[in-house]
Amino acid sequence: MTFYITDSAVFIYGYDGDTSQFITVPAVRNEMKSQEAAMRFEIACETGTRVEQPDPDIRKKVVSLSKETRDVEELSDTDIDILAKAYEYKDDSILLTDDYAVQNVASVLGIKFQPIAQKKIKDVLVWGKKCTACRRKFDKGDECPVCGSPLKKVRRRKL
Repeated sequence: MTFYITDSAVFIYGYDGDTSQFITVPAVRNEMKSQEAAMRFEIACETGTRVEQPDPDIRKKVVSLSKETRDVEELSDTDIDILAKAYEYKDDSILLTDDYAVQNVASVLGIKFQPIAQKKIKDVLVWGKKCTACRRKFDKGDECPVCGSPLKKVRRRKL
């Protein structure tokens, strides 16, 4: 049986599917901003969607790998939980997400994914930072340690 690991986009956009095959994490509930999305989430839970905590060791692996691709700054705790849960079910699941950073890390982890309402990523990328003034490159941060100007996120390379 194929399970669908679902992030909040499934409930926000109202993705149709067999909710008994959905698995999500508890933190997704907190991302339901509209009443419609919250209602879809509750109905899905009542009709078979499983809400499970991710394995802490797998979660650490996801954080470590997302630091390598430098997506960690873009990922919320919920995103990391979703990726960890998808990795737990890696051989029997498809991750449903529109989040490009989540898709990027999922690709590196070998997790199958499918977008909900947006296009799928084409390439797996490694990100860096570049100073908007002196143009120096850095791995992380928001402010240039040399001149104090803001750092902008830039693509370093494709994996």
